[in-house]
Amino acid sequence: MSDDPSDKPSQRMNGARQRSVPSGRISRLSGFGRLAGGVAGGMLAEGARRLAKGEIPKVEDMLLTPGNAMRLADRLAHLRGAAMKLGQMISMDAGDMLPPELATILASLRDRANFMPARQLDGVLKEQWGNDWRGQFKWFNPRPIAAASIGQVHKAMTRDGQLLAIKVQYPGVADSVDSDVDNVATLLRISGVLPEELDISGLLEAAKVQLKEEADYVREGQQMQLYTAKLAGDDGFVIPTLHEGLTREHILAMSFEEGVPIDSLESEPQEQRDAVAQRMMRLVARELFELGVMQTDPNFANFHYRPATGQIVLLDFGAARDVSPSITEGYRALIKAGLAGDAEDIKLAAKSAGFVNQAALDRHPERIGKMIDIIVGEMSQDAPFDFGDRSFVPLLRDEGMAIAEDKKSWHLPPPDSIFIQRKVSGTALLGARLKSRVNIRRILEEVL
Repeated sequence: MSDDPSDKPSQRMNGARQRSVPSGRISRLSGFGRLAGGVAGGMLAEGARRLAKGEIPKVEDMLLTPGNAMRLADRLAHLRGAAMKLGQMISMDAGDMLPPELATILASLRDRANFMPARQLDGVLKEQWGNDWRGQFKWFNPRPIAAASIGQVHKAMTRDGQLLAIKVQYPGVADSVDSDVDNVATLLRISGVLPEELDISGLLEAAKVQLKEEADYVREGQQMQLYTAKLAGDDGFVIPTLHEGLTREHILAMSFEEGVPIDSLESEPQEQRDAVAQRMMRLVARELFELGVMQTDPNFANFHYRPATGQIVLLDFGAARDVSPSITEGYRALIKAGLAGDAEDIKLAAKSAGFVNQAALDRHPERIGKMIDIIVGEMSQDAPFDFGDRSFVPLLRDEGMAIAEDKKSWHLPPPDSIFIQRKVSGTALLGARLKSRVNIRRILEEVL
């Protein structure tokens, strides 16, 4: 049922394929089983290859191979839901810590565009809207314009001429969050990515809560309206208008807003890239210190750009969450210490906010001191910071990995801080993708 004059796949959907989403507990569990079996087979093959070359293979070398990363990406893309969402998180959060070829393969999860077959899609729409759902539209394009981890987006026009974007959730996603998170954690454990000694139970529980919130489209619609109110008067951003009459728990209906993917601006003039990155970074600072709410998913697909007006379109609010006063004050103290260049105050603020523990400070004072010096030296100047220059990243990675090898220094920040930091780090990655130059110090001083 499509009379859409633009009935063609978007740039992000080119090369997409239909793959039915496993929705039952048994089918999803078997998917993880096939993944584990494939990884084990890949390990044996890599071990045999290394032995044939006269090498003594290490377990981590056999696990973290491009072949196994490809198996992981493909299986998570098939399962979708919380499983794929966690894979996307790992790819963004650990991108600088992984070997380049593995980071590239896992990053493909952010652009995977598998979508539901027509029969499965129709089943979801009938369940949410009733058997006569087609009668509400002049046309409904059955081929999605975007497909992500939790749902896919369709373009449609109502009988009264409203052009809408309809986000349809994959079946079984909401009910599989707990098991998906537990299964991914188990895979990470056996792969050696997560050491046994590190207690991540609190983080896993927080991840389950957030992913269940993201699967509640009524809640997301409310968050969209909240952001509309919070950013009223700021014409630099566009937020879709919620269509409450068509929105359901697993269907989100909103106005269709034109725009191009924000990371497609990487070939545009420097001035334009700088302006876009600056506005995104100012928004993050405002979310943290002024608005009291933050959309914590930094996936580039959540942000589009309107070349004609220079506006940024904000598209996804499932991961929007309140920022507690304690988190705000922790960041405020840390940033003020950083702007002042006071290393001791930075350590105290970082410890108070839960970013580092006393054991790490006691056992690795020189390495932590070097990391602070690098960050302060890069970010504290009253001048544009070149996000395209990543020369300092390996220096931070080397010091951080050296500390991470010491089990007595292992520590996880509070889960809420981790979600906030994802948005901060992900926005910095967008700056790096655009090779933008932004005066971060000036933004922080103005917002603080």
